[in-house]
Amino acid sequence: MSVKIRLQRHGSKGRPFFHIVVADSRSRRDGRFIEKLGTYNPITNPATIDLNVDSAVKWLNNGAQPTDTARAILSYKGALYKKHLQGGVAKGAFDEAEAEKRFNAWVEAKESKVQGKVEGLATAKADAKKAALEAEVKVNEARIAAAAQAEAAEEAANAPAEEVATEGEAAAESTEENTEA
Repeated sequence: MSVKIRLQRHGSKGRPFFHIVVADSRSRRDGRFIEKLGTYNPITNPATIDLNVDSAVKWLNNGAQPTDTARAILSYKGALYKKHLQGGVAKGAFDEAEAEKRFNAWVEAKESKVQGKVEGLATAKADAKKAALEAEVKVNEARIAAAAQAEAAEEAANAPAEEVATEGEAAAESTEENTEA
C-alpha cells in the first residue's frame, strides 16, 4: 500500500480551503484518509498553514511520499528540515538537544520573516489608503475651485448685462426728465 501526504480540497467554488492528510494513494482526492495533519488556507495573505510537524515527520520517516504542493508546505513549515535533523542525530553528527536547538532557531527566523511580511502588507495597505484619501481631497478641492470659478464667470457675465440695462434705464429716465422739462 502506497501512502501519500496530500491535500484534500474543501471550501466553495473560487474559495479553496485544504486539509493536509495522509491517505492511501488509491483513494479519491477528497475521499478516505488515514490521518489529518493540518489545514492550508491559500486565500489569506500570507497563506495560513496549521500543521502538526511531529506527526508529519513520523509519516515521512515511515515512507509516506508527499505530493509536490504538500512537499512545498512541509518544507515551508519545517517538517522536512526536522526530518533532516533527525537523520543527523541517527548518524551521530550531533545529539537530540542540538537538533531541537537548530530547529527552534530556524522556526523563530521563519516566523520573524512571516511577521515582517504581514507588517509590510499592513503598512502598504495603510499607505495606499492614505494616498487614495489625499487624491480624493485634491479632486474635491479642484471641483470646488472649478465651481467657484464658474460661479465668478457667471456673475461677471451677468454684471455687464445688468450695468448696460441700468445705464439704458438711466438714459431713458434722463430723456424722460428732459422731455418733461
